[in-house]
Amino acid sequence: MTLGSIAQRERQILCDLFIELGPEAPTLCAGWVTADLAAHLVARDRRPDSGPGIVWPALAGYTDNVRRSVRDRWTWTELITKLRRGPPLVLRPVDGPMNTLEFFIHVEDVRRGQVGWEPRVIAPDLADALWARVGARGMAKRVHATIELRSPGRGAKVAGSGPRVVVSGDPGELTLFGAGRQQAAQVEISGDDKLIAQLRSASLGI
Repeated sequence: MTLGSIAQRERQILCDLFIELGPEAPTLCAGWVTADLAAHLVARDRRPDSGPGIVWPALAGYTDNVRRSVRDRWTWTELITKLRRGPPLVLRPVDGPMNTLEFFIHVEDVRRGQVGWEPRVIAPDLADALWARVGARGMAKRVHATIELRSPGRGAKVAGSGPRVVVSGDPGELTLFGAGRQQAAQVEISGDDKLIAQLRSASLGI
């Protein structure tokens, strides 16, 4: 299965969650309810000019204004309908590479933002795609240590220098950990206690 198909599958799962929970449900994205997250994703699909503000603080205000305008322009049902349809035709060739991780992470932002959530078993093709993209380098930039990621049956990925800290879990949990969702990710960590604490509280992801 292609990355585009995997991304589309996660997109539909997320849209179904949005419909089930409504626009005011909590998420793991600080300060955002489901309406904010849905608007962010529609803007990502249709307003790529707003994307740089996610990375560069100087443009963050513009990005947030675009998201708010998208959220306020359409009803909740219209917003989800547009999100289901995906990006314009010209951007669809990059939907898979751009959105496989994005939609997986945001599905879990919604799922794990609810009381009583349970882990889901992800499909093997999604697990393979996540493992291909997860890395230890971003973690090693935040903590002075050798960071080793381990996933059963998949080997290890290593970055950094200094004392070794080993983070173990399935590819989905490692992806969430590396994306800054450390408190919600179900991983096991071994190594120096102080370094582990630093890693668990570090600002990871974008």
